[in-house]
Amino acid sequence: MQTSPHVPDSSRIDPPARRVLQALVTDQPLDLEAQAALVAGSSSGAVVTFSGVVRNHDGGREVLGLEYVSHPTAQAVIERVVAEVTADSDAEAVAVSHRIGTLAIGDAALTVAVAGAHRQEAFLTAMRLVDEVKAQLPIWKRQVLSDGTDEWVACP
Repeated sequence: MQTSPHVPDSSRIDPPARRVLQALVTDQPLDLEAQAALVAGSSSGAVVTFSGVVRNHDGGREVLGLEYVSHPTAQAVIERVVAEVTADSDAEAVAVSHRIGTLAIGDAALTVAVAGAHRQEAFLTAMRLVDEVKAQLPIWKRQVLSDGTDEWVACP
């Protein structure tokens, strides 16, 4: 099994495909199961998924819901970020989506599915995708709090 992106995997028949099958910013609900099915394939021994969901608290306060607002370049940015991370990975296929608009507690805000020949490359790629999308995507979050106030989180 591969332990580093620089060590070739001797168990492979073909090199990793590194396909980006979805990189999407949308106002529609996200479907993690559909993303997992999209990336799965006969060369993949692992499909790793991640769903970042809206929780009911932050900083010791009760959160009622969130609103995500995107910059007009958000779609181009997510495409670039996902392509860069995928190209530098040993993933077979990836799918990433970020939702914008008003979300309720329990709704998925960010979903990632990664297929790889082995679990390690799938987990590592999924983690990098989450980290880089959160760091680079121009989407801002407004939290609606139970005390009737709201706040923008991590806004420049």
